[in-house]
Amino acid sequence: MATAAATSYFFGTRVSSPTTSNAGKFHALFNFGTKKKAPPPPKKKEVKARPAGDRRLVWFPNVEPPEWLDGSMIGDRGFDPFGFARPAEYLQFELDSLDQNLAKNVAGDIIGTRLEAAEVKPTPFQPYSEVFGLQRFRECELIHGRWAMLGALGALAVEALTGVAWQDAGKVELVEGSSYLGLPLPFSLTTLIWIEVIVIGYIEFQRNAELDPEKRLYPGGRFFDPLGLANDPEEKAKLQLAEIKHSRLAMVVFLIFAIQAAVTGKGPISFIATFNK
Repeated sequence: MATAAATSYFFGTRVSSPTTSNAGKFHALFNFGTKKKAPPPPKKKEVKARPAGDRRLVWFPNVEPPEWLDGSMIGDRGFDPFGFARPAEYLQFELDSLDQNLAKNVAGDIIGTRLEAAEVKPTPFQPYSEVFGLQRFRECELIHGRWAMLGALGALAVEALTGVAWQDAGKVELVEGSSYLGLPLPFSLTTLIWIEVIVIGYIEFQRNAELDPEKRLYPGGRFFDPLGLANDPEEKAKLQLAEIKHSRLAMVVFLIFAIQAAVTGKGPISFIATFNK
């Protein structure tokens, strides 16, 4: 008992302890004879098998889609071969040992994993908390697809009406001045660039101020759905599916336009005309 009291005074605090548990407290204080248990393995997500007759549409026949693409999104065909949309997993570590009486403080072990919840925050340029998140990828895909549809249609229309290929339109603007479909515009090229930067910048700033993920993709209303085509939920789902399909096709088409222009130096219409000769 005297030894226990002396030891307690030596470390600065008096510990009143029974004589039967001195050794246990001594071991607990110095961390002798104790081993940390191995962390339990993280639980894997259970994937429910679909019935044989309920096979979902996938991008390639008999391909098993990844578990994070469950088919709930419009146009989800399970295409993610590199796993870019896989939910980010963060390792959770135990606190490091910070006992000043030990000769060596060991680092904390891994005790599990944590999935970050994707949120939309009111920040002007990057509202998504997860940059490599499925929701942000869908937003980028849809916006790029809309631009690709406009670009592919514009490339065909401009070349059909003016005879100038889309990749040479900038050269004509620099030489002959700003024009649209062969008609001169009352603005210089520099003024048009500033107008585009200000207008598109304002639109993007306002879009990023919207925190509702659905309204960010499909704002609707009298400006973006004046005919009320999306008032019916079933019709809205059909239109969304048709849009994402056309968006993907337009992105592939414009990629072909770019490769064709780089290799042959011709626009799509002139290339087809040459090919048919």
